[in-house]
Amino acid sequence: MIRCLAVDDEVYASDIIASFISKTPFLELVGTTTNAFEALAMVQEHKVDLIFLDIQMPELTGIQFLKICGDKCRVILTTAYPEYALDGFDLNVVDYLLKPISYERFYKAAQKAQQIISPSQYEVVPAPNQINDFIFVKGDTKNKFIKVNYNEILYIEGLKNYVSVYTESQRIVTYQALRELETQLPQPPFYRLHKSYIISLEKIKMIDGNALYIGDQSIPIGDTYREEFFKIVREKK
Repeated sequence: MIRCLAVDDEVYASDIIASFISKTPFLELVGTTTNAFEALAMVQEHKVDLIFLDIQMPELTGIQFLKICGDKCRVILTTAYPEYALDGFDLNVVDYLLKPISYERFYKAAQKAQQIISPSQYEVVPAPNQINDFIFVKGDTKNKFIKVNYNEILYIEGLKNYVSVYTESQRIVTYQALRELETQLPQPPFYRLHKSYIISLEKIKMIDGNALYIGDQSIPIGDTYREEFFKIVREKK
């Protein structure tokens, strides 16, 4: 098992990485932290084989961390800023994950790390989310779960601790946080483009300014997600 640490100054971001680690058979989560100095101490004590490291952190950036850490453990960078990729690879990182991170992309990076850290134990295994094309969401009673095929989902709307999953034939309301559901969906085709919405890229009918249309439904594009979303759109042209 590869001992992993998730380091990010945003708890939400480190929680997503932690959930991905727990899904991956050859990875073991030893902790999460928002404090880069705490992470350095764990590296010095040889408690970590692999760190998923954010770049933009207060007090000590990810690049500064790498320079101090040296070759004491392997690092996969996680960031919303692609301009740091070259610096990261110059410092011999395993991989560079651009937020928002899909599990499929995470798994490929983890496999790279496995090849480096435990080459004798390396075996190509398909990522769990590549095996299934559906998800189970919680129903309105205990132990009730509803199967939803990915290709039927139009978009998902979050409101506090409730989520509405809109399909081609129905609306399913489930008691679940949007960010929790986001970690379970393959990206692509699903994409978070607003704090309250996840959409299927395959179902977009039209994009008009700061909104897109799925069927007759208008969905806003959030300021935080706009640049990355239109980058994806331009790549599809």
